[in-house]
Amino acid sequence: MKLFKTYFIIVFCSLVFSIFAFVIYKFIIEPKLNPYPKVVLEEYKNKTGMDFDKRPRFKVYEDLLEYDSNVIVSIPPESYLINKSYKIKNKIFPFSGASNTLTINCNENGYYSKYQSDRYGFNNPDSEWDKKEIEYMLLGDSFAHGFCVNRPNDIASLLRNLSKKSVLNLGYAGNGPLIEYATLKEYIKPNVKKIIWFYYEGNDIKDLGKEVNSEILIKYLNNYDFTQNLKNKQNEIDFTVKDYLSYHYNKSIRLYLSLKKGFANYFKENNNEKNDTSELLKNFYKIMKFTKRISLENNSELFFVYLPEIKRYKQDNYKNDNYTQIKKIVKNLDIAFIDINKEVFQNETSPLELFPFKIFPHYTIEGYKKVTKSIFNFASK
Repeated sequence: MKLFKTYFIIVFCSLVFSIFAFVIYKFIIEPKLNPYPKVVLEEYKNKTGMDFDKRPRFKVYEDLLEYDSNVIVSIPPESYLINKSYKIKNKIFPFSGASNTLTINCNENGYYSKYQSDRYGFNNPDSEWDKKEIEYMLLGDSFAHGFCVNRPNDIASLLRNLSKKSVLNLGYAGNGPLIEYATLKEYIKPNVKKIIWFYYEGNDIKDLGKEVNSEILIKYLNNYDFTQNLKNKQNEIDFTVKDYLSYHYNKSIRLYLSLKKGFANYFKENNNEKNDTSELLKNFYKIMKFTKRISLENNSELFFVYLPEIKRYKQDNYKNDNYTQIKKIVKNLDIAFIDINKEVFQNETSPLELFPFKIFPHYTIEGYKKVTKSIFNFASK
């Protein structure tokens, strides 16, 4: 009888544990691994006849590795700021990804965008670096980077097609103003005619708040002549990016990460750092002043592109307190200001149509086309 009770308890506990594990997976893990709303999946299926790619990025990465070892997931430079547990083994701060590598980007349109990175780890055809004259050099975050579309539907490719001239894209997801300025400082070429600076109203000032707390990044702000000489350290950058990827996708923490945030958030973790906005705006002014100085020294025209966020068109009483101050700073420095909300979105009957499924933060292919055409028309005057 005693043995029977022991077996009964073991079987009962196993059954309860199995049910508990199923409930946890079904209602917690599975929704996190598939963050896309059902209505999005159905709409995509109706429009294309295909299934929306619901795989998390780590699964796409693993699947591609079976066929190609030279593949990686895009690692935003901000990852080294927000992931406090990761320590960079090289004493550098990379502003790009791994070089000459198939890079998995993101999925907001039903498929994962990918690109072959150039010699410095950016989203360009590598041959662009060899052009005698560069018409446009782009700086910015994910919108400049090319989230979540493939070439030729990203802004840089569209500009190449419109201008029939060379374009170098130095944008990367998650960048804020200080990383963008530092990237320009590291990779500017003497043959660049026009510098296009993309500012995203959704989080650029907040991103700057993280960046000014970096021991390396703050050196760019405190010393105009500071440089890491990154152009000559691509091997170290490649090592750092791949080491971070290995760390991030370590099997022992994969489940934890997928539960905590899901992989659609592009490596972001909670950041509770608070910064005084007025102080950040002073830093922003200094960054733009330095950027203007670089453009003058390089005989390049400088254009500032103000990109609107989706909340502007979803909230009835939307207000961005920084808009007026940002515009004033740019205008006071005599930098051309291109307001994409006024130039593009206000002319749309339904601005939300220019965002994937009217819910994702980046632009649709059509949205990128209209934004690029507006920039091209303005910069060509």
